[in-house]
Amino acid sequence: MKFRPLHDRVVVKRLEEETKTAGGIIIPDTAKEKPQQGEIVAVGAGARDEAGKIVALDVKVGDKVLFGKWSGSEVKIDGQELLIMKESDILGVLDATAKAKAAA
Repeated sequence: MKFRPLHDRVVVKRLEEETKTAGGIIIPDTAKEKPQQGEIVAVGAGARDEAGKIVALDVKVGDKVLFGKWSGSEVKIDGQELLIMKESDILGVLDATAKAKAAA
């Protein structure tokens, strides 16, 4: 099934958290919190400004993002657990190239 969010909403797939800490301790499923990182799966066309013109979103499909702990509505589409949220619920975009530059 194809799903296209409306206006300034985005569909996010949660990224799985590590099951082991840096010290090697395995975290049981009951102690895990839901991840606050995800990948954008679909985006809406954008919100309308006061003049009625559509303002494009800052995020695009494939972006890795951080979002608030209680952000979005959980839905299940084609067996996948996804979140639908407004773009304003996204705290920021994770930039993989910045991490690679910092390591160099």
